[in-house]
Amino acid sequence: MTALKNATRAGLAALAMALATSVAMADTVVLTAYSGIFQENYVKAVVEPFMKANPDITVEFYGMPNSAQMLGTLRAQASSPQIDIAIMDVSVAKAATDEGIFAPMDESVTKHLADLYPQAKAEGVNAVGVTFDNLILLYNTDKVKTVPTSWNALWDAQYAKQVSIPAVPDIQGTTLTILTDKMAGGTNYMESVEAGINRLAELAPLVQTWEPRPDVYQPISSGTAAIGIGWNARAQVYADLSDGKLGVVLPEEGSGFQINVIGLVKGGPASDSARKFIDYALSPEAQAAFTEQMFYAPTNSKAAALISEKALSRTAAGAMDKMIDINWLEVAKIRDAITEQWRRRVIPLSR
Repeated sequence: MTALKNATRAGLAALAMALATSVAMADTVVLTAYSGIFQENYVKAVVEPFMKANPDITVEFYGMPNSAQMLGTLRAQASSPQIDIAIMDVSVAKAATDEGIFAPMDESVTKHLADLYPQAKAEGVNAVGVTFDNLILLYNTDKVKTVPTSWNALWDAQYAKQVSIPAVPDIQGTTLTILTDKMAGGTNYMESVEAGINRLAELAPLVQTWEPRPDVYQPISSGTAAIGIGWNARAQVYADLSDGKLGVVLPEEGSGFQINVIGLVKGGPASDSARKFIDYALSPEAQAAFTEQMFYAPTNSKAAALISEKALSRTAAGAMDKMIDINWLEVAKIRDAITEQWRRRVIPLSR
């Protein structure tokens, strides 16, 4: 009996030592991406399932408010990276690539590259699309009785001083400029957005604010504003929280994608485990889970088959042909010029 007790104690001691060693050997991957509602939903839909499937890897989510701040942090750590993965806007990721911050994105990082939509890949960027979002029309269901179907609803005189639009340099204002230019007869936004600027000048007197606070969703939900623009994913979440007050529409003229990419930080402390996470994040299963959770359109073409029809209908995944092609790397070259046009010819007309 004594021998049995001793053997049991020895076995328990060995188990405890093995567990301690396992914990000590566990890898910690640091992921930086958007804070707030994105962080809350991404952790739930992607990070936690990954850690459950990979108990030897811990993923720490380091939330930041925007891509510019992420890039600044990565720059500050360039000589000794503490972050392994970043999810950010594609145009900012181009700067990170040019500065040598991101490692090459190839089959050694993820096996899902071939399954990504063409829009998820940008030449010269060592990161690939992990989410698609698109600009949509927002409206307050008490103030706007007939569901709008066109971007032209923004110009409806009955909503004078009740229009809420985030102005440039916010990317929402830039996207609206390109969409408006096309609607007004423009043929090449890289050469000129004159038609769009002229049309936005007509909208300006109806605008209540170019800087909605705390964001564009809350004023429209509360009825402070009647109509405006926003990003689909956040709008869909806030619509569910608004008791039916916030309406969301993908207008018949279509929209344009904003692309968040995922990149591997060169020389990150947990590179091998980081590769494993990136591969998971781009898998059909993880992409589908995040679409169900927060209504971002998936970037993996195989994910749509795993997404419920209800969730899919609340994204642009079923309307890819209505998404106009916006080359954000090229737009970055003319963004300052567009901003200047807004400041001189659009915003002043709302006063």
